[in-house]
Amino acid sequence: QFESTRNAVTTNPFSEWLWGGMQYQLEHHLFPSMPRSKYPSLKPILAKFAEENKVPGGYRESGEFEILYMNWDLYRRVAESDAIPGAPYSRGNGQLGAIDMGTSPGAGGVGLGKFM
Repeated sequence: QFESTRNAVTTNPFSEWLWGGMQYQLEHHLFPSMPRSKYPSLKPILAKFAEENKVPGGYRESGEFEILYMNWDLYRRVAESDAIPGAPYSRGNGQLGAIDMGTSPGAGGVGLGKFM
């Protein structure tokens, strides 16, 4: 979780509220049943753990706007990438299009194709 998760550093109380606890991704993934009100208290403990145990990448966090940019940039790159051969067709027709074309594991199942 330390290597694949990054927290957002919020800049004000409104941002803290707006993110709704999602700015504490590492804390959430390590302790999913912990109330999110406890995440700020856990943050320094996990940062110290990462430092003392030389966790690769350490306790990773970036500014909230940098996180948003990184996510949108990832979505853009995925949307612009070539399709993977053999993957269900989904461009232009969505997942129902893939089901209707018979290229999805759900083909012949509960698809809405004949009703639309």
